[in-house]
Amino acid sequence: MTRTLLAWLASFRLRTIFRAIFLLLAIATVALALAVLREEKQQGFEKYQEVFHKTGEQIAARLRHPTGQLALLNPKSGGEQVTPLRPLLLPYAALDFDEQNKVRNAVEMAGCMVQYPQDAGLCVAVGANPWAGAFIYAAGRFASGDLVAHQFGERDLSVAHRVRVHVTLRGQDYRWLAPVELHDNAEVLPGKALRGRLTGFVERDDQDYVYTRPQRDFRGWVWQSAACLPGQPVTPDCPREVFYSIRLPIELLREDLIDKRQPIWPPADLDDIRVHLQVLAPGNETVIFDSNSEDARAPFLLVDLQPLLLPGESLRIRKTGDERAPDLLHMIGGDANAEEISPAALWLIRRLPAEANELKLETREEISTPVGRYELILNGDVRSANRILAGVATRVGWFVGAMLLAIFLAWFLIELGIIRRIARLTRRAQAVQKSISAAHGLEQLNVADLRGGDELGILATCLHDLLRRVREDMSREQIRTEQEKDMWHAVGHEIMSPLQSLLALHADQNDPDQRYLARMQQAIRVLYGSASPSEAFAFSTLQAGRVDLDNFLSEIARNAPSAGIVDVHFAASGKPLWVRADEYPLEDVVTHVLKNADRHRLPGSAITLRVEADESAARVVIHNSGRQIADDMLDKIFEYGVSDQADSAAQGSRGQGLFVARTYMAKMGGTISARNVVDGVVFELSLLRASA
Repeated sequence: MTRTLLAWLASFRLRTIFRAIFLLLAIATVALALAVLREEKQQGFEKYQEVFHKTGEQIAARLRHPTGQLALLNPKSGGEQVTPLRPLLLPYAALDFDEQNKVRNAVEMAGCMVQYPQDAGLCVAVGANPWAGAFIYAAGRFASGDLVAHQFGERDLSVAHRVRVHVTLRGQDYRWLAPVELHDNAEVLPGKALRGRLTGFVERDDQDYVYTRPQRDFRGWVWQSAACLPGQPVTPDCPREVFYSIRLPIELLREDLIDKRQPIWPPADLDDIRVHLQVLAPGNETVIFDSNSEDARAPFLLVDLQPLLLPGESLRIRKTGDERAPDLLHMIGGDANAEEISPAALWLIRRLPAEANELKLETREEISTPVGRYELILNGDVRSANRILAGVATRVGWFVGAMLLAIFLAWFLIELGIIRRIARLTRRAQAVQKSISAAHGLEQLNVADLRGGDELGILATCLHDLLRRVREDMSREQIRTEQEKDMWHAVGHEIMSPLQSLLALHADQNDPDQRYLARMQQAIRVLYGSASPSEAFAFSTLQAGRVDLDNFLSEIARNAPSAGIVDVHFAASGKPLWVRADEYPLEDVVTHVLKNADRHRLPGSAITLRVEADESAARVVIHNSGRQIADDMLDKIFEYGVSDQADSAAQGSRGQGLFVARTYMAKMGGTISARNVVDGVVFELSLLRASA
């Protein structure tokens, strides 16, 4: 029952292995993808923590710079349109507006300048120290040809370049018109550097400034470079950079400082102040520069920190010393990529095991400014790395799905085109195999639907033709077997009667002829009634007993001349060497080997016998000098019908001597083998030792 079950399972082995290979390929593809995702998740966690701390350091370093401090002191800026301009709180006590280099370095370092086309810019700000005066500073640059200055005594201000400033605060308007003037009416030389001042007049609607004195606290300076702008052709009237610095006095702000012992600075309504500045060309109202231009670009502000935050991260900024004070800024990182993420990919990644030290991260930094200390609290969540990885997994998932689809498609095509046909061929071959032992003989293999031009179709056609020939050969073999069986019955019957008479004449146990007659009788019994000699030897039964191998080989060597084999040498030890064997079959084995050795040895050379023994086995070594056996025939010479003589049957050699030797040795629990040596061939018979 067990063998039948194993045989039935073995019939599915190749198909099972084939399907298992495709299944393993699919599993390996998925396992590889999961392993890569798990490794990427772990690396993503570690990288995220590293990037998180670097982001905190980067934000803190940026806010410690004057540019960052400017943004920190003006947290509300940037939430609305850039224009009209609103004063910013500088990280300096005040601006030294009288010195070009100092004011330029201050505004550029602070980064408060709003950028305009053609490399123009303007910074509108207030100082951090309220006791430096309630002033609004305006410093900027624009490009222009030679400036036209206002001459002393000239009543018409429009003949010169001038700056118009308009400030709106708490419902009040402050307007100034400041023409460019030179010290002591100095001459303006074309293409030369110029330094002048901006004299501020309160702007009048009638434009009559004859009896108007400039405002004392309005201070302004202007500087024009001597070099042309980069990329411009060098001409006497080429565009050159003009830098200006203005201090605007605001009475309302000054009153706040005078009326209060502890003034609040910067003003609470600083973000509500509106400043509009224009630079006018001489002679008309042509505007060279307008601060309300739609092309204005804001300086760095706190809102510019948001791109640094990853999804799930939050940045809080508050003043230190008061835990209950509201946050100046609370910013949450958004998904800048807005990448489509598969929920399944995100679900899978969240459940992949990874060694995360902590799910929540937090860094704290303190920033010192002229108006106080600020605390930065950056919170992160490593689970945001899952979303980043999920976006990658969503894209890669399509490739993994395509690979799995290709694997299953290949399996389906091969299953349908090959495996299914192989299974059908296997079932039909098994049916033919079962019919071999049936009474009606071998069935015809029907492969008409399996034939074709591919490899399987050719195989099916060849099997069909081969099976047809086998059927014909089996039919002829059955006829020949019946004839041989009848012949063996006749021969055995005719030989057994005279052989019984000879045994009666040589009944003495000491008669040497009686031994050979007994061997003949055993051989007839083995062959009598069998369909073929090979079946007779294969189904024969031996009675293994104890045989003295030393005495047995001595008798063989002594009686060898009687069998036509001369010069057989064996050096007997005189000590019994007991082995498990049946004496007559063992004598047949040795005799067959000696006959083969006699046929192939060199003329005049001897055949030597020797015995090698150990605790468990004894080996008979038979050596003859002569032609060696081909390497590919060392095992085949023991098969039935194999002989080196042409037309062996006609010469009396049927190729069964060594077959009989191997069969008898196997039935006695021994082995026989042949090997080539330098001068000939050695046959080795191995038998189990028997107890003494």
